Amino acid sequence: MEFSEQVRKEIKNLSPKVAHDMKILRRKRHNPFIKDGKVDIKAYLEFITGFNEFIKHQPKPFRKIIDSVMKL
Repeated sequence: MEFSEQVRKEIKNLSPKVAHDMKILRRKRHNPFIKDGKVDIKAYLEFITGFNEFIKHQPKPFRKIIDSVMKL
């Protein structure tokens, strides 16, 4: 795709403004799972539980891990 010279000039003039707007958006980004600078496990689990119900996900049955040597 070829751009005209006028379009190239407009893009070049807009790029600092767009970069500034993106910096503002990054600063104001909100993560609903972080409260007071810490991860809110309860909020995360409520979301995951609700989402799994929404997609009708059936949890797998619990299987005990049996191993004599467990190394990470």
